[in-house]
Amino acid sequence: MLKKAVDRAIIKIGENFILKKGAAEMPKELWQLLGLYLLAVNLAAFLLMGVDKGRARKGQWRISEKELFLPALLGGAPGGTLGMKVFHHKTRHWYFRWGFPLLAALQIGLAAWSMFT
Repeated sequence: MLKKAVDRAIIKIGENFILKKGAAEMPKELWQLLGLYLLAVNLAAFLLMGVDKGRARKGQWRISEKELFLPALLGGAPGGTLGMKVFHHKTRHWYFRWGFPLLAALQIGLAAWSMFT
């Protein structure tokens, strides 16, 4: 049921931008759903960094780098960047050290641009 609601919301958001109605004309409910999605994906990215760091310390099975990057690519780069800094995890890998903050800057810039246009 939740998946259907999210799918409908994504389609509706896409329709608004394809029809060039702009962000200002998006219904309040879609903004709320988008905000909840972004909160969830950022929290997931943050928590994945913490879980993987804990597993690394214990010498346990690790979360793949692809799985760590996926939430960041789906809008959770700010949360992943914060998790990387808080847990001091993956800071030696250039693609995390530069990739996460770059994605975060792009995502925050896109969000700001969409709100003010």
